[in-house]
Amino acid sequence: MRRRTLFTGAVAAGAALALPRTAAAAGRESEPYDATPDIERLLFTPPVPQQLPLTALQRSLAAARARFTTAAYHELGTALPDLIAAAEALRGSCTGRERELANAATARGYVLATELAAKTHSDLAWATADRAVQAAQLSGEPAVVGEAVRVLAITMRRAGRPAAAVDLLRRTADDLDTRPGPAARAVAATLWMTAAYTAACNHDASSAHDLMTGAAEAVDRLPTGLPPQQLYTVDATPAQADLYRIGIHTALGHPDLAVRYAARIDPAVLPTAERRARLGTDTARMWHALGDGPRTLAALQFVERVAPEEVRRPALRSMVTALVYAPMPTSGARELARRIGIAC
Repeated sequence: MRRRTLFTGAVAAGAALALPRTAAAAGRESEPYDATPDIERLLFTPPVPQQLPLTALQRSLAAARARFTTAAYHELGTALPDLIAAAEALRGSCTGRERELANAATARGYVLATELAAKTHSDLAWATADRAVQAAQLSGEPAVVGEAVRVLAITMRRAGRPAAAVDLLRRTADDLDTRPGPAARAVAATLWMTAAYTAACNHDASSAHDLMTGAAEAVDRLPTGLPPQQLYTVDATPAQADLYRIGIHTALGHPDLAVRYAARIDPAVLPTAERRARLGTDTARMWHALGDGPRTLAALQFVERVAPEEVRRPALRSMVTALVYAPMPTSGARELARRIGIAC
């Protein structure tokens, strides 16, 4: 059966897709990353800003985005305070269109900071998400506003306000879907996907399925070849829609319905290491909910291969620990636990 070999090929694919890393980066990957100290420095003791022209700031922001998409979270956290300080300084010193672009860069910097905070379960995501939305609104770019709203809604969901998060996502997506240009409509599709997963986490199956159906239809209406830089952390593609379906069915307590979506996603189609790691994470949760330890472990090993810092996140470390201390421990789980710094 296809489901029996789901991650046998995926793990092999991960070896080809993983990007080379420096020795220093590999050393940092051996320790779990906590974003809180870097974000505290960003928020409360920002560095003296380096004076950067807009073009240099945009290049620095592109480099920061690359660190996120390759799951180099230690490096990203270290770089963000200087980057955002420079962006804040520039937007305070320029006018007109340049100021709008500086606000967009500032917003996207805070979007990355919020994504980073969310991955390590830091409460400081509230502050960075709020700053992202404020800067995005000043940018005049609907797509940037949508990106900022998405990370704010994720923060709301994690804080126990999923219904309000769904409402915010739905209203913003409905507005973006009426705007001209494919970028705004693509962000709208990602907001509907996020809303569908948020509704599923709130055990609202009807809303989750309706929103996901709308998201998939929106994705199908988009033109092909949308420039990836316009979609900052999540792409609006059929593969991404299938990835969300895995999480939705698992969150609703029907992981068996998620299996066919996991089986049909080719990891190579997902454009970044961070997204391929999300495939491994959601598939691991699916198999774990189905009580299949070996396949859960295979999915976690895939995450380790394509994005080593991802498998050291708190949620995944907990899953590895559960495999080690299960009544019938999964063979190989203890070795993975040791590699990611879990004493056992």
